[in-house]
Amino acid sequence: MRASLLQIAVDEGESIDSRRERVASLVREQAGADLVVLPELWTTGAFAFESFSAEAEPLEGPTYDVMAKAASDAGVWLHAGSIPERDPEGPLYNTSLVFSPAGELAAAYRKIHRFGFDKGEAVLMGAGAELVTVRLPETVVGLATCYDLRFPELFRGLVDVGAETLVIPAGWPERRRAHWTLLARARAVENQAFVLACGTAGAHAGVPQAGHSIVVDPWGEVLAEAGAGEEVLSVEFDPAKVGVTRGRFPVLRDRVLGVERPRG
Repeated sequence: MRASLLQIAVDEGESIDSRRERVASLVREQAGADLVVLPELWTTGAFAFESFSAEAEPLEGPTYDVMAKAASDAGVWLHAGSIPERDPEGPLYNTSLVFSPAGELAAAYRKIHRFGFDKGEAVLMGAGAELVTVRLPETVVGLATCYDLRFPELFRGLVDVGAETLVIPAGWPERRRAHWTLLARARAVENQAFVLACGTAGAHAGVPQAGHSIVVDPWGEVLAEAGAGEEVLSVEFDPAKVGVTRGRFPVLRDRVLGVERPRG
């Protein structure tokens, strides 16, 4: 299986329409990949809090339309990162979109853990409540977003419903880059799953971004890692390694806490 993580920069001098078209062109260039992944909130910037409300769009809005067509044109599964979604009957959400190679919406995930410590995203957006997986021909993908990476129980829940590959778009700040790499490897090891974590380059609202998108295998080995700038990180991996790893080293079977056991 081949995946391409598109580590793009969010240039404040670039219009959102221009950025959508630029990213769509990058997606089309990945024809031949099985899965393409974009970062979190790449239309606005993850730290551009003051823009969230003005730039929010309905689920099936302009970004949806452009990304659906790009996925279809390239013939790839596309995790289109996330957008500030405006629910007509509720608050804003940080919502990820996944499209099939036919350009159809395969899944939408509203970020569960909001970042900001009582400001920013934490007060401007609502919290999702559902675990979301997507079945690709090669693997079952579990969806999470940025700050979710710090909450291992979310990923254990995704594994319990079948996830084998964990995809995490992010707008992670450079000053905590060491945590980004450490946590991506930890989530891979403890869940015996592949982790594909796609970040952004440049700066969002003056906050330097970590970049360093990363792909980790079920043993915690780094298969590929980007630098700090804009980059397409492409990697081939074998999804069958998840089953092999879990079979040879059955740590998930040996769980005790938080696991329903038959009685009597």
